[in-house]
Amino acid sequence: QVQLVESGGGLVQAGVSLRLSCAASGRMFSAYAMGWFRQAPGKEREFVAVIRPNSRSTVYADSVKGRFTISRDNAKNTAYLQMNSLKPDDTAVYYCAAGPYSVDAGNYNYWGQGTQVTVSS
Repeated sequence: QVQLVESGGGLVQAGVSLRLSCAASGRMFSAYAMGWFRQAPGKEREFVAVIRPNSRSTVYADSVKGRFTISRDNAKNTAYLQMNSLKPDDTAVYYCAAGPYSVDAGNYNYWGQGTQVTVSS
């Protein structure tokens, strides 16, 4: 069992940076890939980024490639999403998830409660 808690969201202006954190409880964190997803009002949840358990590979959505960076620290049971050059279109609730290395939200076993990111123009 893994419990996930996101933090680091907020209200920011376009162009600035934010770093989201996802703290995991449980001893199995290092066995799971970690994904970030987001859901904007009136839209379906969409894939943002995923990182393998050993950090050796990552995948990004085209909409965030070159601006967002996913990372993890298995010693701290924490995953991160560094978001640079934020745009109003990045406004959403951001969720972290633990599971297999996948871009499909349906494949993930564990989810956090989400953290709101709002980017004003």
